[in-house]
Amino acid sequence: MHISTAPSQSLLAVENLGRQLGDRWLWRGVSFDLFSGDCLGLVAPSGAGKTLLMRNLVLLDPIQQGAVKFAGKNPSEWGVSAYRSRVMYVPQRAVSIENAARNALEGTVQDNLMQVFELGVYRQRQFDPHIIQTWLGQLGRGAEFLNLQGARLSGGEAQILALLRALQLNPQVLLLDEPTASLDAATTTRVEALLLDWLRHPHRACLMTSHDAEQIHRFTQRQLNLGEFV
Repeated sequence: MHISTAPSQSLLAVENLGRQLGDRWLWRGVSFDLFSGDCLGLVAPSGAGKTLLMRNLVLLDPIQQGAVKFAGKNPSEWGVSAYRSRVMYVPQRAVSIENAARNALEGTVQDNLMQVFELGVYRQRQFDPHIIQTWLGQLGRGAEFLNLQGARLSGGEAQILALLRALQLNPQVLLLDEPTASLDAATTTRVEALLLDWLRHPHRACLMTSHDAEQIHRFTQRQLNLGEFV
């Protein structure tokens, strides 16, 4: 279910977020808003904590300072599972839900796409092979991609799986952590086109990190430099 917001209300509001490691603050006072149609580029030197910020935004790590709100309500008001179904983190490489501790993918690509529908928050929904095959076509892949073994996927193939697994769940905010780092230039262009199509729907926004500065300036509308919040 999509949550509609007034034009002046942000989908995701981040207020004075801070992250500390030991006695050192990686960043403090991080604030930004994502509105419908936004794509914000998150930039910083390596090791500055871009992934840690994304993990904070979906409560994979506890928030040490500040607050996050989706459509005007904090995650506890939504319930964490419902919140994460709307604000979704897409890591660089897909991991099987059942084998996250071992950082492994088991079964086929289709098995891994279907697996998420076993989670309680998604049990009222069904895997749709038609939309997946449509997206695969946009990415230059055929239906045979669904039969590849997860454990044998290349880095780029695993990134495609991670993106498809998120898109099929229809989130409203995507947190994209280096989503094309292992893809060739042609597939990267296809991924960007697919994401732009996704963003054209109302009440959707994204935050992206990338090792490629050209991609950040090409694909995102504005940038947030995490290094300025030390």
